[in-house]
Amino acid sequence: MPINTCVFDAYGTLFDVAAAARQAASEPACAAIKDCWPQLANHWRLKQLQYSWLRAITGAHTDFWEVTRDGLDWALDAAGLTGDPALRQRLLDLYWELQAYPEVPAMLKALKASGKQTAILSNGSPDMLDGAVQSAGLGAVLDDVLSVESVGIFKPDRRVYDLVGQRFGCAPDEVLFVSSNGWDAAAAAGYGFRTAWVNRAGEPVDRLPWTPDIILSDLTGIPDLAEA
Repeated sequence: MPINTCVFDAYGTLFDVAAAARQAASEPACAAIKDCWPQLANHWRLKQLQYSWLRAITGAHTDFWEVTRDGLDWALDAAGLTGDPALRQRLLDLYWELQAYPEVPAMLKALKASGKQTAILSNGSPDMLDGAVQSAGLGAVLDDVLSVESVGIFKPDRRVYDLVGQRFGCAPDEVLFVSSNGWDAAAAAGYGFRTAWVNRAGEPVDRLPWTPDIILSDLTGIPDLAEA
């Protein structure tokens, strides 16, 4: 079946999750993370993901903003920076203003010009996603923004991937699902989507029962892939 719908994970795929720590590190008031911000950003993202998985497994769902705050608190604790509430607040404020990767606006515009439906499917809560979409100026090139909050469980639960067909009336093999998370792209492939893993960091392929259909270094080639 030809692809008629292109669906993207949000954080790390369309939006640069390291941008909050990187921006804060450049500000005099946040000088405490000037040298350690890359590790802080990495720990923050890792714990954010780990907490989402653990909450999904144990049935202890909460919104992604709480998971994001908890991940940051762990990362700050690991860096010995728990006594700086102003730094914590600045990092959280910046997370609401994440910018898209440079190739994202043109890529989404090309998909829309070719007649594809476009959407985000994310663990993010609706208000978080709305803030990121508006900050990056992507509202006009997205048909919808789908959040796990409508089903009350994080990815990779199949009920999350069900949201795409429910919204767009498409079969799984008519969907190109794109994620920067190897585990997400793999699980979506197991669901039946055609999948692309945006492996910006050059990481190894996850050892899972499924693998992404294609691996890319950025999103530039997505419009051509959607036509293949």
